[in-house]
This record gives sequence, structure tokens and C-alpha cells, in this order.
Amino acid sequence: MTTRRLIAAIDQGTGSTRCLLFDESGQLVSMAQREHTQHHPQPGWSEHDAAEIWSNVRRVVPEALADAGATPADVVALGIANQRESCLLWDRSTGQPLSPVITWEDTRASVVVDRVIADGHHDAVLAATGIPPSTYFAASRVRWLLDTVPDLEQRSVRGEVAFGTMESWLIWNLAGVHVTDVTNASRTNLMNIEALAWDPDMLGVFGIPEEVLPEIRTTAETYGKCQDVLPGVPITAAMGDQQAALFGQTCFDVGESKCTFGTGAFLLVNTGHVPRRSQAGLLSTVAYVLPGEEPVFALEGSVAVTGSLVQWCRDSLGLVTTAPGIETLARTVDDNGGCYVVPAFSGLYAPHWDPAARGVIVGLTSFVNRGHLARGVLEATAWQTADVVAAIQGVLDQPLLSLRADGGMTTNHLLMQTVADVLDLRVERPLYAETVSVGAAYAAGLSVGVWSDLDSLRRLWRRACSWEPQMDSETRERERARWTHAVERAQGWMDSSDTVRA
Repeated sequence: MTTRRLIAAIDQGTGSTRCLLFDESGQLVSMAQREHTQHHPQPGWSEHDAAEIWSNVRRVVPEALADAGATPADVVALGIANQRESCLLWDRSTGQPLSPVITWEDTRASVVVDRVIADGHHDAVLAATGIPPSTYFAASRVRWLLDTVPDLEQRSVRGEVAFGTMESWLIWNLAGVHVTDVTNASRTNLMNIEALAWDPDMLGVFGIPEEVLPEIRTTAETYGKCQDVLPGVPITAAMGDQQAALFGQTCFDVGESKCTFGTGAFLLVNTGHVPRRSQAGLLSTVAYVLPGEEPVFALEGSVAVTGSLVQWCRDSLGLVTTAPGIETLARTVDDNGGCYVVPAFSGLYAPHWDPAARGVIVGLTSFVNRGHLARGVLEATAWQTADVVAAIQGVLDQPLLSLRADGGMTTNHLLMQTVADVLDLRVERPLYAETVSVGAAYAAGLSVGVWSDLDSLRRLWRRACSWEPQMDSETRERERARWTHAVERAQGWMDSSDTVRA
């Protein structure tokens, strides 16, 4: 019997954990997935149970193997992608979580961010890390835990506590080592984006003990061998989910871009070997670092609420009974009827970065019906993406020629056409829409020689479909102006005391 060479990818996302198996030709062999519970104990708080997520990993990996008729002996490498800024603390001796997973959507640590800014550190944090102080990133949430959990800071200083984002937590449980990759470290407010190392000044700004931190490693190297789930299989790649999607979309050249449309929307553009700075609310971040090679950087615009807006319409409003039903409902009308939806449920992310913003629906008249509202919901994702693209075009020396799209929302053809219309760009979707997992597998396989170089990965990319812009420029500019007006209505809604309580 011919020995199989499979590459496994674990994608630990905001809503679920999945395991995908790929063969040497880059073809998907099998997939298993389990959702985990979303906990919202207070307004603005968002948590996951780390033990539940680890339990789900121990379920989905064997399920994927069984579906492929494979065993761990058939797997040559494992890559991990993760919800980047979500983090937790755990006991180094027992491995037990000492906190919930506090997710990237959580705003409880706004008091920490406010203190950092009030102390005059905003510009220093942005200059050192490429990202501003924000509850979006992990450092403020770790400081909040140290401030609120009794004895936790003292235990941290004594070296009894480990901090990690989710790939670090999984690698600890799988292989017993405490590491993080450079893409995830770049999302903490603690890593110097030039040195690619923990920044002592930033540790001081946020009051984070160095003893809790994992070792920073490159994107594609062997971190250790699995002792559980996939015994003996090397873990050879780890990437934040959006960097993994950029890698999976094979955006290896300067100016190539992708947008992942999932719970939120995350647009990254490759900026080459030098981090590009933005004054328009974009984030300078590490795209990937291969061993022995120069780091590759990206500019990113993050939108907090896209797919989760559709979920809210389904679960809280009962506007539709299924998420795909939003497209069917939106197609019952020709336009939004003058209705605009700004889903600033936890403030606005790029390029506005306004934690005091809140969601609004404007332009309501007695003419507006359920179909108009559904179309406004879809257009909210498109226009938020357009705001990010406009900011990116102001930084790059060259225009974007197209946008590669992935994520669960790309099955919505009306949404993808709307994105192409408002961006005035061709939008392309690859054969595998879930390119987060593809990117983790590509990096893992590259690390062990399944694929020889980046060009061999480029040849694996296949386009499934594309959308060309059809909207005339006059309509585009009119709708852009109305969208901007709606965003202005959402901004500054909460006062400072309200945002702290949230």
C-alpha cells in the first residue's frame, strides 16, 4: 500500500474549531467541525471556555481522520490557525485555565486602554507595535485580569502563570511547549514590529510581567511534536487566522490583497519587507516570516461586525430563519429604499476606531420593508469594506487591481456583487472559500518540504468564480456619501463613562 502524505490544519476560530486534511496536491480530503458556546456575561463582554475548545480539538481531529480513512501515521505535518487577539492565562504546572478566553470582540478592558492613553503612551505604542492601544488587542485584557483576579499578578511574577493566544494554548496542550508565532505576537500591543521581539517598554506601559510570555517563533518551523491527538506528528506552522488567509490566497507579492468575510471582515494587503505606517486607522502587522528569510508585512483594516450582523438579524430580530435567507430576502427589492445600517455593536474598527460608536439604522420611512432592511444589512458589509480599501489606497504607491475574497459570507453572491460594485474592483473567490485552513496547511507543508517554495503554492490556487463591478460611478458616489452620513450618526454615541461600563 502506498504511504499517504497528508497535511492537517486546525482552525480555531471565533465560532468553531475545525480540522481539515489536505493531500500533496493541495486538495481537501476531509473536514470536521464543532461549534463552541459564546458567553456574554455582561454587556460588552465576550468569552469562550478554553477547556471546551480543547475538548473540541480532541474530537474534530479524530473525526477528520476517520472521514479520510487515515491514521496519525499518514499525517506528516500540522499547521494551526487561530482567532488572533483572543487570549487566556493558565497554570504552568497543571495546565488548567486561570481565566476564560477573552475574545477579540470584548471591550471590558477599555479602562486599561483609557489609562494608557491618558498617561500619554498612545503614539509610543503605535510607533513600537504598529497598532494603537485598543481593547481589540490582548495586552489590555491581560492587564485587566491581573488587576481583577486575586493573587494572579504575584503568581505571574513568580513564573507560575502562562499567557497565550489560542495557537499558544493549543500548542501547549498538544506538544507541551510555550511558544507563539510572530503573526500572533504582532497582535498583542507588546511586540516591537521592527525587532520582532517582546518590547520591554511596552511591557512597562501595560504592566505585563515578562515571565508570562511565550517564546516568539517564525511562522513555519517545527515547534514540537504532538503528544496528544496526533501522536508523533510535528507542529510545523502557526499563524493568526487572517494572515493564514492571506497566505492561503497566495498573496505573496506587494499589493496583492484578500478580505475574509466571516464574523467580521478582515482585509490585508501585502506591503513587502518594510512595515508601512498609516495615519488612516490601518494596522501595520506581520504577514508571515519564513525561517532564514526577511519578514513580510501587511496593512490591515479590521471590521468588527459583518457575518455577525446577519446572525443578529436571524437570532435577535427574526428577520430571517437562516443566514442564507438574507440574500433571498434582499433580492425581493432592487435597492435599500433609503435604509442604511451601521452595525457598530462594539464601536467601529478600521478606519474610524471609535469605541464610543453604536449601531444605528437610518433613513427609515414607511416605504421601507423587510427586503430593504435585508439589503441594507448586506450593503453594510460592502461599505465598511470600501472604507478600508479607501484608506489602503491612500497609503500604497499602487492601486489595488482586484480583491481575493474568502470566508463563509462569500457564498452570498449578492453580497459579493455589491462588494465589487462599491469597490469598483474585480472580486475573486478561490475554490476553497475557507482559506484560513488552507494557509495553515500550506505553511505546514512548506516547512516539511511537501511543497518546495512559494511558487509551487501559487500553482495550487484555483479561482472558483469572480464578480466584475456593474454600478455606475454616479450611483456609487451618491451611495458612498449617504453611507458616510450614516456612519457620522453612529459615531460618538456613548460618553466615556458608558464605554468604561461596557
